Amino acid sequence: MSDFRTLEEMESRLDDIREAPSLEGSIAMIVIRPETNERAVTVSCEVDHELGLVGDNWQVRCDKHSADGSPDPKRQLTFMNVRSVAAITDSEDNWPLAGDQFYVGFDLSEENVPPGTQLSLGDAVVEVSELPHLGCGKFGGRFGKDANMFVNSELGKSLHLRGINAQVVKSGVVTKGDTIRKLT
Repeated sequence: MSDFRTLEEMESRLDDIREAPSLEGSIAMIVIRPETNERAVTVSCEVDHELGLVGDNWQVRCDKHSADGSPDPKRQLTFMNVRSVAAITDSEDNWPLAGDQFYVGFDLSEENVPPGTQLSLGDAVVEVSELPHLGCGKFGGRFGKDANMFVNSELGKSLHLRGINAQVVKSGVVTKGDTIRKLT
């Protein structure tokens, strides 16, 4: 049995994904990317207004989306709903392969967290970016073409199945199990 589900199996989990908490959820996993293609799962981290996730390589790697290749503050952090990643893979050990930093038990859909929405997590506050977070070649290479079709479909985009980008508004410490809450 493969660790990755077929498109049909992923789609069968859409109702579960839609039932994620919309006001308050929890941080299920934190992943630091110290170097390209390296992942370090941690129980606690610091997010910083200037650096993003401290220890992550975001601030030193080139951003193909910016004109000069510099890191885009609106892409400091990435979040993925645990129900979405669980729809793709059977194993929590595979979650870090997605490349996100925060895996949350929380509704990340466009309807629930449109751009500009602020979220508190631990002592920190982040703001959801308008920049889309979509499945790319690396994502498809790690999880298969069905995973890319799932997250990049029209429904997948509206539910933000691939996740969201965010930037740090207030620096702070975040620990696995902390609450993630939508601020009004």
